Amino acid sequence: MRGKKEFPIAEINETSSIIPDHQHPVAPDAPVSARHRHKIVRGVMWSVFLVVLVLVFVLVLRHDEETRKAAAAAAARAKAGITVTSATAQKGDIGVYLEAIGTVTPVYTDWITSQVNGLVVAVHFKEGQLVEKGDPLVDIDPRPYQATLLQAQGALERDENLLAQAEMDLERYRDAWGRKAIAKQILDDQEKLALQDEGTVKNDRGTVQYDQVQVDFCHITAPIAGRVGLRLVDPGNVVQSGGTVTLAVITQVKPITVVFTIPEDSLGQVEAGMRKKASLTVDAFDRTAQTKIASGKLLTLDNQIDTTTGTVKGRSLFDNKNDALFPNQFVNTRLLVNTLQGVTLIPSSAIQQNGQATFVYLIQNNVAHMRSIKPGVTNGGITQVEGVSPGDVVANSSFDKLQDNTAVVVLTKPAPAATNGSTVP
Repeated sequence: MRGKKEFPIAEINETSSIIPDHQHPVAPDAPVSARHRHKIVRGVMWSVFLVVLVLVFVLVLRHDEETRKAAAAAAARAKAGITVTSATAQKGDIGVYLEAIGTVTPVYTDWITSQVNGLVVAVHFKEGQLVEKGDPLVDIDPRPYQATLLQAQGALERDENLLAQAEMDLERYRDAWGRKAIAKQILDDQEKLALQDEGTVKNDRGTVQYDQVQVDFCHITAPIAGRVGLRLVDPGNVVQSGGTVTLAVITQVKPITVVFTIPEDSLGQVEAGMRKKASLTVDAFDRTAQTKIASGKLLTLDNQIDTTTGTVKGRSLFDNKNDALFPNQFVNTRLLVNTLQGVTLIPSSAIQQNGQATFVYLIQNNVAHMRSIKPGVTNGGITQVEGVSPGDVVANSSFDKLQDNTAVVVLTKPAPAATNGSTVP
């Protein structure tokens, strides 16, 4: 036909057979290199598709294999039993303790004040120094009081001589009266004059003693052995005898006491323990109640119960040789009131609770059985129980997986027991 370009039939068929419907066909009159590039791109796309398909298939096979292995391992574990650590019930002794918060209280605390008026001339102690009884602390200018003492001593010496003269005259009058040389009235008057001089001498001696005390007050020494606090006065300060200015504070730290409270419901146990033996042991712990600071003895109880708190105060004595206890320090105290002997003990971590029920998993022949128990005293991660016997083996881990009559595998190394404070049931 005129005006139309004819193409060979074979070439048309070849082109239509290799080009997908969704792709634009290459023009018949396109160069041979363009058709060749189109074939290469199509081949690469099919290769990538095949590679992705193979990778997906491999991943699916691997996931199925891992799933089968995990299922097989779970089945093997279920057949072998749940792995647990164990603990063996022991027969032993455990203490019954009362716990309370206590305050470290010195046996003696002295607030040193001045008994005289004057100028501070010397401070002999260092802050925080340990002093012994009688050690010098502060000196106040003694010169005014020494002068007053000297005057009193002079008056005493004068009046003692007057008394001596009166006594000599009395002896002469007595001799004269014996010879009937004087009247009886003269002798009686001389006797009374001698007694008056004797009274004057006693008054002078009292004045001398008082002035000597005032001089002694100028040299302040430690009334007790203990630790001195921070310096409160300096040389050059003027102090008064009214007691408004504290010169130093001394607290006895060896020995030292701890004051704590005891519930009135437990007072009977404490008194019974005090009647059985001379003293009860008291342990002082730090704020976390984990580290023991010192051990002492119960010294005494207060004479009345505080009605607002329902408690009675107790005082315990500690030697405090290592200065572990500090005045006014807060500590946790544990008073040993009794010791249970020959009871069954298990780790507290092995005890489980379900509502009101308390139980353990007793292991027999690699099978865990639920066993109800009655817990008692707890001390240091160990609990006294009733319901199991010494030698029984109980589970101490994997409680989230355990049930009654569950097969278990016991590890040879038991898990360590948890530690906590002691309580009284």
